[in-house]
Amino acid sequence: MIRIVTRKRLALLEADAHAAFERARLAKADAAAASDRHALELSEATDRSERAETTGQELGVLLIEAVRESAAAQEQLLLLSRELRCARAELVQGPKNGDTLTVLLHFGEPHTVYRRLRDAHADTATHGVSPDAVWKPCGERPASAFRWRCEAFVYDAASYGCRRAFPPVAVPVRGAA
Repeated sequence: MIRIVTRKRLALLEADAHAAFERARLAKADAAAASDRHALELSEATDRSERAETTGQELGVLLIEAVRESAAAQEQLLLLSRELRCARAELVQGPKNGDTLTVLLHFGEPHTVYRRLRDAHADTATHGVSPDAVWKPCGERPASAFRWRCEAFVYDAASYGCRRAFPPVAVPVRGAA
């Protein structure tokens, strides 16, 4: 089949070809813009993902530390609960003959009363005494001669009170009959 192409037809085909090329160029530009947008969105999504992962790791570390602190606090709470039960039991029983108390003296003045000697020694560490200080017997020197001194007292049921655990040694007075 032979086809005769006229100038008019040729001009229409050429115009159609230019229009097709223009549409292709616009489509290519739109595709490039869409590709750039998608690349930017992908980059932003990757950044958000990395930040979320880093934040997740930081939160994981914080959670582990919080769990450790919670376990330590729970253990401390159990110890305090046991001490409280023991203290309540002692309070219900009341003092028994021979129970001891320790009075912490500061330059001879009563400072605090403790149930146990080790508690008095531990408390002096909060007042500037070394926790591993060696406590020695004071002998007969006056209590005011010492910055910190512990005096032990024993409960005496017969007198409804306490007496010194180590009473001073009686010294004879010269010239007395």
